[in-house]
Amino acid sequence: MTLADVIMPEAVQPSLNAKDKKQLLAALAACASRISGLQEREIFDALLQRERLGSTGLGQRVAIPHAKMSGLNQIVGVFARLAQPVDFDAADGEPVDIVFLLLAPEGAGADHLKALARISRLLRDRSAAQKLRSSRDAEALYAVLTQEETSSHAA
Repeated sequence: MTLADVIMPEAVQPSLNAKDKKQLLAALAACASRISGLQEREIFDALLQRERLGSTGLGQRVAIPHAKMSGLNQIVGVFARLAQPVDFDAADGEPVDIVFLLLAPEGAGADHLKALARISRLLRDRSAAQKLRSSRDAEALYAVLTQEETSSHAA
């Protein structure tokens, strides 16, 4: 499985506006709903429930909110570069400006973990993160998300 299997070009948001963590999760849930067919509120509630267990803000201005959802038959991703950084309760206290939402079917097991690991590796790579922060349109962001792993992050 590659990130191209997880995220579609229309799931890339090049300049998402959100004033806080809840508004950011709501915007991501809305996009994920359009792509997955699941109810926006159901996605938002699942993300909030996961965040209560501990922030998915990894540090280095990156967050990977994620949840397992019933009614989903494949892993779905949404990427957003934020117009302005948002406090996400990250371990290092830094606000996030790069976010990759991951939704997986309830029975995804290892595939969910593999996708999380791939996303984390990519977003923690300084060169890839810099390219994501400097790319201005959805096509360029999608190219970085799906091509970086084939050149330097193959598993």
